[in-house]
Amino acid sequence: MIVAATQFAPVAGDIAANVRTVAGLVRAAGAEGARVVVFAELALTGYEPSLIRDTPGLVLTEDDPRLAPVREACREASAAAVVNGPVRTPSGRPAITTLVIGPDGSLLARYDKRHLYGVEAEVFAPGTADGRFALDGVRFATATCYDNRFPELAERAAADGCAVYLASSVLGADNDSFETVYPARARDFGLYVVLGNVLGANEDGVGAGLAGAWAPDGRRIADAGGEEPGYALAEVPDGRDGEGPPAPRTRKCRTAGGCVHGRPAGEAAAEPPVRDGAPAPYGALRPSVYAPEPL
Repeated sequence: MIVAATQFAPVAGDIAANVRTVAGLVRAAGAEGARVVVFAELALTGYEPSLIRDTPGLVLTEDDPRLAPVREACREASAAAVVNGPVRTPSGRPAITTLVIGPDGSLLARYDKRHLYGVEAEVFAPGTADGRFALDGVRFATATCYDNRFPELAERAAADGCAVYLASSVLGADNDSFETVYPARARDFGLYVVLGNVLGANEDGVGAGLAGAWAPDGRRIADAGGEEPGYALAEVPDGRDGEGPPAPRTRKCRTAGGCVHGRPAGEAAAEPPVRDGAPAPYGALRPSVYAPEPL
């Protein structure tokens, strides 16, 4: 199974624009074979807690009609989208919610962020249950940004039979999670960890991108880089695979200019990258740049 870890710069408070980008990324990653596409924390509104607090219209519902383009993209791509935004709760406050929209456009799962950070506690309601869903024989766990600082979430995921841990986050370049949190969760609990992150300015600072994935031994196996919107693809074993990790694979990733990683379209892809004399880590696929269509 191929999982896509995405990154883009959400437009603050513009759900329609962000939904268009999310839908476009689902279609693009689905065309590359992705079955699950993971997005950043509050990707649907931008990470703007104060704006969300002051703008009730930014709060979504589970079946919100504004998400219809994402549901349609999931159906067209036969892929699940792991999207995150402010979603209504019975408490009167929204939660920072992951909605997992399945390949048929239905809601597979909902997860409300359990560990709120800073100003989030003044705006949002904390969740009380862990996030889980299954697809193609693989059991997934979901977590959101500051949640990942608490290893017990990943520990429970592994104990519950999850193979893949999906993290929707907002991280700047100075955040140590890239080196000390995500690889540790992977290594300590034998999980594939897949990170969706943001680019661009937000209420917390500037997103660093670097979306990607770590293998169960803690190695980076996918990295979308720190500059361009797009996604990194990683391959994880699914219920139909044989024993052992998948072999390294390459995949062409297209830009708006019709080039493949700087090569003219149609030119053969390079061999799998070699680092320090050794092949790239297992499961590694190449990053893709995404250019949304003009409005």
